[in-house]
Amino acid sequence: MSSTRPVEVTNAMKRFGDTLALHDVGIRVDDAEILALVGPSGCGKSTLLRIVGGLESLDSGSVRLAGRLVDDGTTRLPPERRGIGLVFQEHALFPHLTVRSNVAFGIRDRSAVDQRRRVDEMLAVVSLPELGDRYPHELSGGERQRIALARALAPEPALMLFDEPFASLDRNLRVDLRRHVVDALRATGTAAVMVTHDQHEALAIGDRVAVMRSGRIVQTDTPSRVYHSPVDEFVAAFLDEASFLPIDQVDGTASTVLGGVGGVTSPTQRAMVRPDDLEFTDADTGIDVEVTAVEYRGMHWFAEVGLHDGTTMRALASHLHPPRVGDRGRIRLVAGHAQVPVEPVD
Repeated sequence: MSSTRPVEVTNAMKRFGDTLALHDVGIRVDDAEILALVGPSGCGKSTLLRIVGGLESLDSGSVRLAGRLVDDGTTRLPPERRGIGLVFQEHALFPHLTVRSNVAFGIRDRSAVDQRRRVDEMLAVVSLPELGDRYPHELSGGERQRIALARALAPEPALMLFDEPFASLDRNLRVDLRRHVVDALRATGTAAVMVTHDQHEALAIGDRVAVMRSGRIVQTDTPSRVYHSPVDEFVAAFLDEASFLPIDQVDGTASTVLGGVGGVTSPTQRAMVRPDDLEFTDADTGIDVEVTAVEYRGMHWFAEVGLHDGTTMRALASHLHPPRVGDRGRIRLVAGHAQVPVEPVD
């Protein structure tokens, strides 16, 4: 029996000339789930989204929407017949139409009464019920993006696709707007794929996070697991700051300068340590370090420290006790934290 998930992509391959944009890519999105698709520029995430949306075609592989085959590399269902909503970085509202008319654009085949009801519902979902009579040029950037979302949701799509929808907005507006977007998706029970290059945004939005690199999906899992249990050093370092320590076998036990490491399955693995895994201490426990660089980050200081063997690590220090370059001290693992073995990048 075929899957009836909102979207399922299998063995997707796509080339642009000599460039392999997608290589054997597979993703799935379950009902009412938000999948955050994250990776560096040029990794293929927007290409994958455009293929799901029907704006590009596969070379091989398949895309199914609610169990229906829409692209198999030979035949492709056009975007307007896929029952999906698209929101891009550009707001793409019609400047000569009011907000109400913009939102109603995709449901013009409905009766006037049904159109009014649905537009009112969508403006309420994006918390802008009072702006129906305004024109796009009278709205802020965040308001225009929320109206674009309302317009995309109005036809009741089974799936929403977002391609860097907040990239042009300042940080505070991004945070506020993404909350509105997630709330709207939850309120309507709509599944979504959200493309972003912002790691923290992906972790904040996604029910699951898919990390892409060089046209491949490297890891897909919950935000907590991709952050705390990355499959390799690329995922670890891409999602946040990380240090990597050699793992040695001492009397049959895997160990680093910070102590024993559990879960080691390969001799090539190294131990990942995030800055918040470390703390400065005056106790005898820990290892001697020298501060080699500092950076103020508001709530804390970010310190690079050097070990006696030349290894460098990154640690956090309280804003109440700012470190200085040249300071000597000791660091240790925060109680309850553990080192995580990861594979090196191929």
